[in-house]
Amino acid sequence: MALTKLTTNLISGDIVTSVNGASGAVTVSTGTDWVNSIQTANFTAVASKGYFVNTTSAEITVTLPVGVVGTEIIIQDYAGTFATNKVIFAANGSEKIQGVTDDFKCITNNATVTLVYQDATKGWTSQDITELSQNLSVDYLLVAGGGAGIYGGGGGGGLLTTTNYGGTESVLTLTTGTNYAVTIGAGGSAPSSSQNTAIAQQGGNSIFSSITSIGGGGGAGANTTANSFMNGGSGGGGTGGIGGSNFVGGTGVSGPPRQGFDGGIGRLTSTGGAGQSDGPGGGGGATALGANGTKDGTYEIGGGGGAGKTVGITNVNLGYAGGGGGTTFVGSIAGGGATDGGGTGGSGSGSPAGVSGAANKGGGGGGGAAGTMGSGGSGVVVLRYTSGFTLTVPAGLTATTTTVGSIKITIFTAGTGNVQFN
Repeated sequence: MALTKLTTNLISGDIVTSVNGASGAVTVSTGTDWVNSIQTANFTAVASKGYFVNTTSAEITVTLPVGVVGTEIIIQDYAGTFATNKVIFAANGSEKIQGVTDDFKCITNNATVTLVYQDATKGWTSQDITELSQNLSVDYLLVAGGGAGIYGGGGGGGLLTTTNYGGTESVLTLTTGTNYAVTIGAGGSAPSSSQNTAIAQQGGNSIFSSITSIGGGGGAGANTTANSFMNGGSGGGGTGGIGGSNFVGGTGVSGPPRQGFDGGIGRLTSTGGAGQSDGPGGGGGATALGANGTKDGTYEIGGGGGAGKTVGITNVNLGYAGGGGGTTFVGSIAGGGATDGGGTGGSGSGSPAGVSGAANKGGGGGGGAAGTMGSGGSGVVVLRYTSGFTLTVPAGLTATTTTVGSIKITIFTAGTGNVQFN
């Protein structure tokens, strides 16, 4: 409603003949005209009106009218749910919001959004809205789960990281308000049966958006010929095969882009006597082949796991995706470096046991005897992005986020689900 006529008793006894120097008809606004019904679906707003908007069930898009300088529209969060289901503002045709032609949103619970139309350059403006779709750059590290060891060491999980942190991958350009899949690869489980015939589990793949790192290959059993379960991000270590010949290790993903290296060869020589093999190979790592098995006089000596890669994306230099060491009968054989997560190879006699790969480093498991073989270490996904954005993490993922100056670092350590930047 608006008053279209002024009477003398409303103006302190004086007759108004002009307003701000302009004469003629006078209109005096009485305030916002609020619409009584609650808006629960998409609608087109009318100038100078206020709306109670309920997004409890779903997001709602408010299409703004043709702009007139000085016009206001008010939107009130009826149920306090804008942070759960946002309200979206779309301009009329090619008109602007905040000076651009993109749609905008409000994601603040209980917000009162006042939109004012300034002119054709700025369009509708408000302090309570942000652009719906914005691009952001994200550095990442993806490490898959490491493979389990049996006789040969398990291969390290595949490793991919951006060029800013020593990798070969380009920084990702992502869009706010879009779902991106995240999966953390589990480490391969060590078998409990005989190392002669068992099949080791490969590690699980780790995923972010369109990027997938491949789980590490499992180590070979004592009598295992080349087998697909030995292949992975990095390959599992091979064996000599009692009474057989040399068996190569599993194949790593050579790319492009490369994710890891092959497992070491398990060797058989005539110097060991009938049925006596050389040691099994170590699992491959992110930056090096697993070492080949050797022999010390009579005894088998497993090859060491291939070296992993040191990455500083978390602001701390940490090693990932080292290969597991092969089984030995003389002491123990190191995995792919303690800082790289590779498990140490155990003894064929069962003591010491093969060591599992480190959790969230994607290390391969160390080889060992039945019941004492190392499992692969779980993988990890690390994202690094500008602190002006917020990453929404669902209940199915385990993650921690830290802010360092203008940067946020989110580390995912378990689970699967979709994340979204806002």
